[in-house]
Amino acid sequence: MPQLLAGKTALVLGVANRWSIAYAISSAFVREGASLVLTYQGERQRQTVEELGAELKAAKILNCDVTKPAELDGLVAELRNLPGSLNAVVHSIAFANKEDLSRPFLETSRDGFLLAQEVSAFSLVSVARAVAPLMTSGGSLTTLTYLGSTRVVQNYNVMGVAKASLEASVRYLASDLGKHNIRVNAISAGPIKTASARGIKDFSKVLDNVASLAPLRRNTEPAEVADTAVFLASDLGRGVTGNVVFVDAGFQTIGIGLGE
Repeated sequence: MPQLLAGKTALVLGVANRWSIAYAISSAFVREGASLVLTYQGERQRQTVEELGAELKAAKILNCDVTKPAELDGLVAELRNLPGSLNAVVHSIAFANKEDLSRPFLETSRDGFLLAQEVSAFSLVSVARAVAPLMTSGGSLTTLTYLGSTRVVQNYNVMGVAKASLEASVRYLASDLGKHNIRVNAISAGPIKTASARGIKDFSKVLDNVASLAPLRRNTEPAEVADTAVFLASDLGRGVTGNVVFVDAGFQTIGIGLGE
């Protein structure tokens, strides 16, 4: 079976642990022959990401806080030392204060709103601006989103608004970067048990509800999201840009659940 990403270099931002979606994507990229570069944010994450990177035989493991322009510049400087061009980038970064997720959206603080926007949405813009000059042969930029961007999901609150901004950014970036043969897409994954998901109140109830109503009658698996990321990063996805691709067992198609 041919390796879909053989000869390509991929940058994945946002690997936090082996249960994260970014880790599943990284594993799938390596399986398909990509040369992998991972980033971590600060010393607190360094050891974990370095251990995971060693398992994945990553070419480089670099520090980068995407909210700090100097660290983005440092990342680009390191990437310039890699042979060839950068072909694929995965942006799997999001954050909101826990208190802004647990209280009504009406009570979102100004600082909390701006923080969620900066980390979860604007960071895609800043990353795209930084890495686009390195994608001299074109390529793919993929981010992760969720259904709460377009529908009210209880306890998702300020993150849903940030994801809406993220998805709009995908469309505008796709328009700007298309002339350079750089494609920009988002994967809207169904709810998955990750460390960040545990910050959402009553998340286990969300999983149960989705599994009971989704057409496939189950929750999404990280490997399914990862395989879609491979498709988007590979030549098979060469005509796809500016899109939100749902990988959620079909849940986004459901209106009112009536049961069996």
